[in-house]
Amino acid sequence: MKTRITFILLLISIFTFAQSTISGKVVDQKGKPVAGANIYIDGTYDGATSSETGDFSFQTSETGNKFIVVSFLLFETFKQEIDVANYKDQTIKLRENVNTLDAVVITAGTLESGDKARVSVLKPLDIVTTAGSAGNIIAALQTLPGTQNVGEDGRLFVRGGEASETQTFVDGIRVAQPYGATTNNLPTRSRFSPFLFSGIAFSTGGYSAEYGEALSSVLLLNTNDEEDHEKTDISFMTVGLGLGNTQKFKKSSLSVNMMYVNLAPYQAVIPQNVDWNNPYQSLGGETVYRYNFTNGIFKLYASFDSEKFDLNQKNINFENPIRTDMNNNNFYLNSSYKGTFGTGWQLTSGISYGYSKNKITYNITDVDNNENAAQLKLKLQKKVSNYFKLSFGTDYFITKFNENVNDNVSIDVSNGYDSNIFAAYTEADILFSKKLAMKMGLRYSNNSLLNENNIAPRASLAYKVSKSSQFSFAYGDFSQTPVVDYIKYSKYHQFESEKARHYILNYQFTKPGQTFRAEAYYKEYDNLVQYDTRDIQYNSVFNNNGSGYAKGIDLFWRDSNLYKNLEYWISYSYIDSERQYKNFPNMATPSFVANHSLSVVTKYFITDWKSQIGFTNSFSTGRPYNDPNQTQFMNGKTKSYNSLSFNWAYLLTTQKILYFSVSNILGTQNIFGYDYAKLPDPNGVYQRQAVTPTADRFFFVGFFWTISQNKNENQLKNL
Repeated sequence: MKTRITFILLLISIFTFAQSTISGKVVDQKGKPVAGANIYIDGTYDGATSSETGDFSFQTSETGNKFIVVSFLLFETFKQEIDVANYKDQTIKLRENVNTLDAVVITAGTLESGDKARVSVLKPLDIVTTAGSAGNIIAALQTLPGTQNVGEDGRLFVRGGEASETQTFVDGIRVAQPYGATTNNLPTRSRFSPFLFSGIAFSTGGYSAEYGEALSSVLLLNTNDEEDHEKTDISFMTVGLGLGNTQKFKKSSLSVNMMYVNLAPYQAVIPQNVDWNNPYQSLGGETVYRYNFTNGIFKLYASFDSEKFDLNQKNINFENPIRTDMNNNNFYLNSSYKGTFGTGWQLTSGISYGYSKNKITYNITDVDNNENAAQLKLKLQKKVSNYFKLSFGTDYFITKFNENVNDNVSIDVSNGYDSNIFAAYTEADILFSKKLAMKMGLRYSNNSLLNENNIAPRASLAYKVSKSSQFSFAYGDFSQTPVVDYIKYSKYHQFESEKARHYILNYQFTKPGQTFRAEAYYKEYDNLVQYDTRDIQYNSVFNNNGSGYAKGIDLFWRDSNLYKNLEYWISYSYIDSERQYKNFPNMATPSFVANHSLSVVTKYFITDWKSQIGFTNSFSTGRPYNDPNQTQFMNGKTKSYNSLSFNWAYLLTTQKILYFSVSNILGTQNIFGYDYAKLPDPNGVYQRQAVTPTADRFFFVGFFWTISQNKNENQLKNL
């Protein structure tokens, strides 16, 4: 009996002490409590949020030495190694981030994420833990205001602009081919793995004079400056396999990731709305090498992709489906240096090279094209004082494109072009006071292919009306070379740059755990390309007489104070946009524009289950389409779009994660538009077919295992 009682007491003792209590108080440098700070054990779901008095307390099953992390929007992130069993009633003092504390910051047209963002509307985790994003940076950004969800395309459409009007940059250097291989009505996705990037700046308009060749938006991806630990990441997924490794040296580090994707096993189980001969397959990899000098950092980023698929697509104009056999090879190299010299000077320089080769067969027609694109960049910046900073620099873009079309019967045509663009810019940041700031810039560009010069002024102004809120205004002129589908005919036609002008008024309110943004904008387009045929073809006649406008309101609200462990954001966009471009006979709303869009994203942390669950609901009103059976152009409207997605990440151990997600869990039958026959049937009616998603739902299951010496690393931030 005594032995049994001793055994029971031993079990109670083990159970009681299996959990350690972490407690303390979070204060600022003046000793005032900080409410709403996030406190957690690195690599786990164990954590809490500080109360109004700054106090926090939570339990963890972790043992030994671990890292405790405390983060809050207006302070530098605190990270310290602790003894879990003996960390009680500790005071953590957060240091104010001088870049975000009191000084006004220009926010018009810019949405940022990452630890270095002055006002971050998204956290690094949000880019990849948003339900429905499936690890795709672009899909996560589509939950933000100002974007359009064009499901049959998959690229980024911003404020009435086509996807080609957005440029992507890695560490300030342009990526000429940022998306994977695709074909008609088959959505693509970003080529980049999100976990190599520490922050993202997504500009919906009015962006800096440093960036050109974009009419609507720029997406800036910044790679990690350094890695904390050596580690190996292993991924087993329903769609493929992944392997990554990071090595850290005295002054440098190297990260390498490989990914193999094969949708054949998945599609053998889950029915598809596509007739595949050979489902999508790809083999890709990327690497980042970093070397830290005394006064700067050198980065070398390289990636490659080899993709292929073969499918049959129904076409309303043909009795039999059209077979599309696609093979794409892509390589991207980016080298950059950022450092300081002299008295307050900063140098940023870099070079990028992108190569893309497509070999496509449409039934009996072969299309082979390749693009070589490079950019050289040099930027100098001088902080003259705390109130004045001057930047100036140059860019040089080189693009060579060649295409051959051969139907093996009567058509054998080659087209292409060589483009060289030189640009120079200067920009001044003026801080009149902590409440008033201005940015003024001017960009000059010379396009040898178009034989033209452009001067684009840009200006932004911000005024802080209270500690938590401010107004910003931005204006800018922007120009862009017409897209490759037009410009490859430049030996037959003389094109001009397409142009846009932006006006943006922004209001932003931020306080601990909450962010609200309201933005009104107006864009006007000039010199848009027009042609006189139903489809672009070799005898099309082009001109630059097109025009258009886009105006609207974007609203964003993010909150983590409503309920413990719950974070959510709501995005709403209203847009009114019309264009007369392409073969439009009159001004009309393009088919990719929905007047109203609404996204609701939620993330909930269940500490007892060691889980994070999330829901994303995306809604938009119907998009216009042209029904040739009616007399009015673009008079049709699809039904409203709605998709509810869910994800669940479960921490099996500190370094092992089981992840599950499903998109459109309600199975909503969404329609993106309609394709009409070119000729009427015997009854004089133009028949049509609906453009629908490639699958009603997408299921994803993955197991992610991180192997590291400190045993605290995992891939939670990558999911």
